[in-house]
Amino acid sequence: GVATSGLEMVQNYNGLYWTREDVDEKLRNIMRNIHDTCLKTAAKYGFEGDYMAGANIAGFIKVADAMVAEGIL
Repeated sequence: GVATSGLEMVQNYNGLYWTREDVDEKLRNIMRNIHDTCLKTAAKYGFEGDYMAGANIAGFIKVADAMVAEGIL
């Protein structure tokens, strides 16, 4: 749902029209990237195959990186 809403915002902001097939392909790519990131991150930190650990760690790293970039940390 959130990914689809993001795609809709991009489409509306740029005045684009995407077919159902276009949206489906973009959403599949987003979901595939999320899946790969979760698995790779979990394995990197010793939690191989644990999607929840991978997702939590990847999310934490993303927030921490943003905080560093903003000078908060």
